[in-house]
Amino acid sequence: MYLKALKLHGFKSFADPTTLKFEPGVTAVVGPNGCGKSNIADSIRWVLGEQSAKALRGGKMQDVIFEGADTRKAAQICEVSLLLTECEKQLGSEFHEIEITRRVHRDGQSEYAFNGQPCRLKDIQKLFMDTGVGRTSYSIMAQGQIDQILSSKPEERRAVFEEAAASPSTSRSAARPCRSSRSRIRISPAWPT
Repeated sequence: MYLKALKLHGFKSFADPTTLKFEPGVTAVVGPNGCGKSNIADSIRWVLGEQSAKALRGGKMQDVIFEGADTRKAAQICEVSLLLTECEKQLGSEFHEIEITRRVHRDGQSEYAFNGQPCRLKDIQKLFMDTGVGRTSYSIMAQGQIDQILSSKPEERRAVFEEAAASPSTSRSAARPCRSSRSRIRISPAWPT
């Protein structure tokens, strides 16, 4: 399973619709300070269900919505979609690709979707259970987290590496999120460019 694409619209510094495409292997995001590198990692944690605005470097959840600029109006909504591919084995899914979407409005209303179908945060969490993917997993490193690990005591560092290296459980929950709607969902094979 790998991250194929990330779509952002109105999330923090990504005012315009933006699609980041990823290839298998290591991806590095580089750029000068203040260009939005950390916002990419924040968006992935957010779409996977992060509930702490502080963990996303904000005061309240609506802080993830583009605030506006001298020449731009503030957005009223933000949306992030995560496209994963080759995930049949890890997720126990019949789909080759899945798309997870989260949307939040200025009034605080929040929505989740699995392959375009509304679902709950609980469904997203169940989907990624025992996979090593999630808002608190070591597959996504937040700003400052690497420095914190490197400067920790050897025992603490060992515990972190043991947790990160733990193999996912072979038993998966029989109940799958959005099961009733999964059989009716069609995923397009390619991301629009």
